[in-house]
Amino acid sequence: MSISPNTPLTAGTRRLLPLNLLWPWLVAAVILIILPLVFDSRSALTIMNQMGITIVFALSYNMLLGQGGMLSFGHAVYMGLGGFCAMHVMNMVEGGLWLPLPLLPIVGGIFGLFFAFLIGSFSTRRAGTVFAMISLGVGELVAASSIIIVIFFGGEEGISGDRTMGPEFFGLDFGAQSQVYYLTALWLFIAALGMYLYTRTPIGRISNAVRDNEERAEFLGYSQRHVRWISFCASGFFAGIAGALFAINFEILTEENLNLVTSGSILLATFLGGVGFFIGPIIGAIVFTLLQTVLALYTEIWSLYLGILFLATVMFFPFGLTGLLAIHILPWKLGKFRLLVKPYALMAIPALMVVLGGAAFLEILFHIRSAAVGDSEMTLYGITFDSHGVLPMLSAIVVFVIGVYLLNKLAPMLKEAFAQATSMKGAGS
Repeated sequence: MSISPNTPLTAGTRRLLPLNLLWPWLVAAVILIILPLVFDSRSALTIMNQMGITIVFALSYNMLLGQGGMLSFGHAVYMGLGGFCAMHVMNMVEGGLWLPLPLLPIVGGIFGLFFAFLIGSFSTRRAGTVFAMISLGVGELVAASSIIIVIFFGGEEGISGDRTMGPEFFGLDFGAQSQVYYLTALWLFIAALGMYLYTRTPIGRISNAVRDNEERAEFLGYSQRHVRWISFCASGFFAGIAGALFAINFEILTEENLNLVTSGSILLATFLGGVGFFIGPIIGAIVFTLLQTVLALYTEIWSLYLGILFLATVMFFPFGLTGLLAIHILPWKLGKFRLLVKPYALMAIPALMVVLGGAAFLEILFHIRSAAVGDSEMTLYGITFDSHGVLPMLSAIVVFVIGVYLLNKLAPMLKEAFAQATSMKGAGS
């Protein structure tokens, strides 16, 4: 079936990256270059490397969920298998195989593509619940196999390698963390640009059409199964790149890299950022990594806070953090954003009370449950007190309840202000 070049599916694809869309990529490239100059400590570089890997992984997952409408519970399989294969190749390089380290992500991507091709041949026949259940089963199968097939996965200890044992690349041996950062940043830029260009190709747009209405796409002559399969393979390729970058950065892979927890984490990060936007997984990955690394330095129950944030996002901001930002574009363009400043300022205080009160309640409860016998002293927000006393727990509950009450009282005012700010009446006055 021939398609007119002016149909919505192909229109605008002659130039995949219009000149007016080049500047965000240029800004992103500049930011990636100067970041190590601002944050030059080893721990900061490690966090930024982890952030870059998570962004590539989340963007590849968004190709399934956001673009293709495929909810996967086993996407870590392709990142993990790509990473394990890349690690074996890295060890082969140590044994004499010539392969510069910067090319290793391509190896991980090819293996991710290979396994996505195999598994996608049967899992993409159906979408919806069937696909989700198959992905869950495949994820559990591969994670269980990683413990059994020791020769490949290394058992519970995993496999490790040394990235500095390969041939030097223009004098770089990648022993320094800053060199690894720039390698990760380069591949982050390439992978993100590649996935963005994919969304602008005819197959990327057909994928959106299949997601929205697969029957109508079939009626137009497109095989919904083949479209899903192609998107699945492309997603597996970029997930494999993320796995190889993980192997380069951390020089070890274990069962954790391909189990259901990792698959759930990337689902959480992607949904947190917003699956309906290309930049959504990027924001989600940055927030998720910051919470995972920075918050973990201060509390042992950081994952509980992450779960609460995820629940709050799903309940109140189903389009994610990016969607939350996007709904303010119209008031800004209409010149009415000032109407939201006062309600937001008034709600900031009770919102802070809810956060601090709720966190204090959970931290005190955790300290009571986990502290050693006889250890009842704890420090929170710079205040040292007896965690077993009634007053600290009661104070936290009171602060939390008052915050919720005030938020409830102020919510109608914010709703009315937002309606006025988005109204076309009096726009630009």
